[in-house]
Amino acid sequence: MAATSIRKENNELVIELRVPVSSNFLDFEKQVQDELTNAGRVLTEHGLAEFDADGSPIIIGNTKYTAKQKQVEKKYETPFGTVQVKRYAYQSSSGGTTHIPLEHNARIIGNSTPRFAKLVSSKYSYNNAATVQQDLFETLHRKVSRCYIQDVSALVATGIEAKSQLWDTAGDEPLPVDVASIGIGLDGVCMLFCDDGYRQAMVGTITFYDATGMRLHTTYVAAAPEQGKSLFLEHMDQEIERVKKRYTHARYVGISDGASDFRPWLERHTTTRILDFWHLTEYLAGVSKVMFPRKAQREEWMDKTCHNLKHEHGAAKAILAEIKQAVEQKKRLSKSGREILNTTIVYMSNNADRTNYASYRKSHLPIGSGVTEAACKTVVKQRMCGSGMKWKFSGAQTVLSLRAKRLTKGAWEAFWTKTGQIGL
Repeated sequence: MAATSIRKENNELVIELRVPVSSNFLDFEKQVQDELTNAGRVLTEHGLAEFDADGSPIIIGNTKYTAKQKQVEKKYETPFGTVQVKRYAYQSSSGGTTHIPLEHNARIIGNSTPRFAKLVSSKYSYNNAATVQQDLFETLHRKVSRCYIQDVSALVATGIEAKSQLWDTAGDEPLPVDVASIGIGLDGVCMLFCDDGYRQAMVGTITFYDATGMRLHTTYVAAAPEQGKSLFLEHMDQEIERVKKRYTHARYVGISDGASDFRPWLERHTTTRILDFWHLTEYLAGVSKVMFPRKAQREEWMDKTCHNLKHEHGAAKAILAEIKQAVEQKKRLSKSGREILNTTIVYMSNNADRTNYASYRKSHLPIGSGVTEAACKTVVKQRMCGSGMKWKFSGAQTVLSLRAKRLTKGAWEAFWTKTGQIGL
């Protein structure tokens, strides 16, 4: 049964519903949902009309726009279904761009209302289009195509990228007084592409810590391989610049593995660089297998070595000397064993300036890149590396932009608050 009446009272839309009582409560619930959905569609249709202009000439910048003589009907997608609304289209006397006041005022995205675009893109950031399609049908009785889901999500992602430097949508970042240090990390994660096989997407993290070393908040940045590391680093540069303007007193720490690719970039942005503790221990675990034949000896040496690294100043230098001595004294080392020891010696020598873990811990600084490695999993792998998944670059960037914003606590809602106020 359709909504029986709708009227406007004191700038409010009022609608009346009638739902017959049923002996089967499951059927009753369905009828309630159907009536509420129908009411939402009717209210949205009337509500959209309220956002249209009245047909009078309007001025945009220094240009006068006049309305076409008749309103033209247009279909819009909403959480409650498709609605059809008559609205004015405006143009200047010289032609050119058409201006639709209703779409501007109501913050229409494509042909979707902002609420529906938010809903669709949020679901798409977590699930593939087929799953989102099924979910929308089961929860809202909305039938939309997979292409529509992808297209709306792409429009939202484009808006996120376009407004990233214009809007403050940082989310739930802590107060400056609560932040003692900020960790900056970045890493790559492989994902499968349709034409180029496996390529590396980039993920970056900006993590806020208090004076005791407790993590308060993490901001995520991600980019598909097509855009290359240069554009990804540009986005990271912009985020870091924004953060530094607000957190002027914080100690900036760069945490990475032993790869030299990003060391110059980290040196530019941070005052302290730290070699990821767990990457170093992986090398030391290999060393222990070469130096000690028995498992008990290896475990004892690893426990002692890791403890010293964390608590004793100069421990890394002493461990390096011990490994060098082992190379010199153990004449019967296998070729592979000698290679493991020499590789570790080079690794520790190249990163000697980033292994003073006792000092870092005393200052309550992070010594591991776990936040960034976890981001590779949560931002990329959980959504984009499912069985049989292959990507095109534009689709991958859409999802990465959505997920980076969605997973940064508070940033998603901040973005949509701005969208509601200003529009895309």
